[in-house]
Amino acid sequence: MSLFEDTNPRALKDLLAEVHSRTMVLPDFQRDFVWEPGATQELIVSIANNYPAGSLLRVRDAKRVFAAREFEGAPSLGGQKHTFLVLDGQQRLTSLYQAFYGVGEHRYYLRLKTLLDGGDFEESIFHVRASTKWSKAIESIDLQAQELILPLSVLKGGAGGFLQWLLQVTNPMPPDERTKMLDALTKINDQWIKTIDDYHFPVVTLSDKTEPDALCTIFETLNRTGVKLSVFELLTARFWPHQIKLRELWQAACDTQPIIGDFEVDPYYMLQSIALASRKAPSCKRSDVLNLAPGDIDKWWQPVVSGMALTLTILRDDCKVMLPKWLPYQTMLAPFAAVLAKSGMPKNAEAGAHREKLKRWFWSSVFGQAYESAPNSQSAKDVGELIAWLAGGPPPESVKSVRFDPKSLRDVTPRQRSIYRGTICLILGSGTGARDFHTQAVITGNLMSELGIDDHHVFPDDFLAKKGVSLARTRDCVLNRTLIDRTTNQMISNRAPSDYLTDIQKTPGFPFDAVLSSHCLPTGEASPFWTDDYETFLSWRQNRLWQEIKRVTGITEASDLEAEEV
Repeated sequence: MSLFEDTNPRALKDLLAEVHSRTMVLPDFQRDFVWEPGATQELIVSIANNYPAGSLLRVRDAKRVFAAREFEGAPSLGGQKHTFLVLDGQQRLTSLYQAFYGVGEHRYYLRLKTLLDGGDFEESIFHVRASTKWSKAIESIDLQAQELILPLSVLKGGAGGFLQWLLQVTNPMPPDERTKMLDALTKINDQWIKTIDDYHFPVVTLSDKTEPDALCTIFETLNRTGVKLSVFELLTARFWPHQIKLRELWQAACDTQPIIGDFEVDPYYMLQSIALASRKAPSCKRSDVLNLAPGDIDKWWQPVVSGMALTLTILRDDCKVMLPKWLPYQTMLAPFAAVLAKSGMPKNAEAGAHREKLKRWFWSSVFGQAYESAPNSQSAKDVGELIAWLAGGPPPESVKSVRFDPKSLRDVTPRQRSIYRGTICLILGSGTGARDFHTQAVITGNLMSELGIDDHHVFPDDFLAKKGVSLARTRDCVLNRTLIDRTTNQMISNRAPSDYLTDIQKTPGFPFDAVLSSHCLPTGEASPFWTDDYETFLSWRQNRLWQEIKRVTGITEASDLEAEEV
């Protein structure tokens, strides 16, 4: 008896419709949705280019052996009877469902002007947190028409949704302008929208005769396998006849500059950095990397290795990015290393001035979210502007135009990885450095590993839930997070801050106020900790972290970007 019901490709729009109708659901034991928005964008770019994005595996769930739940963002399962359980493909389907149905913590858009000007799809797609004022404002079709911004949610039903949107946008235009715009948008429809509309995933459907033991084995196997395809491997083969052995070069780089291995740098970023450094007009798109010449590797490999090592040293020592998991943007490594490879560091005090500029650019890019969308284009722009700035020119646009609304910190959870990680690193570097609650030592990468120091709640999640703080993102926001060792976190458990902090404060010789202050946490008799006042605590810490953000970015005034809670 075959386990397979069928192995037919299915249209993406039909699969997402099944997610929405709860025809297709998840086993309740599946892990939560964890993808960051950048990964969702990469997947959509692949789909728009009609690249393979893996297959999906599901089972016809007639036996109802496992408890089921809806995809995150889909309507509640309630009493709805489902047909299929998805065993492999949860993250991809969830991310695409949220993007094309306009649900979840982020909204996704296409900047059609970029496509009309001949730009890549990768450069045109971007995302915005759903809680921002801009995201609320762009719901207006008039503003969409004015800015030529297409919400991806328009495409949830396929290309027909785009054609309806196109008519809404062009109908008010004068006849000549309308005809010209219709022609231009029709070309976008033919080149990109239809590709998305026609995209199919290979889907393997197991029959309802599949036994539970077999399902468990299949699921376990799927979750411990998987190989990442690599451009680096392709170029390794391409350069071999030219006596350029990329794999050996990479191993030598990790041996001579251990920090590169410590930070688990993807060798692809080295190749991107070479592409940025070797061209008169910097560029690091995939095509640029694939078109690198043997001479580019010969000339730039060692300078880029040195530049990457110095990049990571600055990030670790000055910006307190202690471990790879806390790097806000991996994609910033390539331009950072390329700038250092081309400019180097002066042998006098000017090196300190350069270092300060590079740090300000890093923090401005993190809190301005400059690398959230089209990182390759941003990298190319920043390399040219940073080199000019180090030579005495004006600051890069990413530094001059950075904007931030401190209210957004109330909405930043671990899923908004760039600002979340950046804020944790900022706390680590505030004052004389964040100190461990257990040993009082200044927290380093080694100490994190030795003591199991990780980001945890200050007001415990369970405590807040019982107090009536219903929104998970409010309980989980970065304002309520700091780095706490495993022993202290176990002691905290679900206790009220006034309870567990009293125990810590009573410890003879423990520098209580100094340790709390090092984490940008309130101290003194008026501290909201003693009354377990969560709202006052959020306001206090928001203001404290805002001072740190202003210090590292040079921002002088808050921007009003966040929408009011409804």
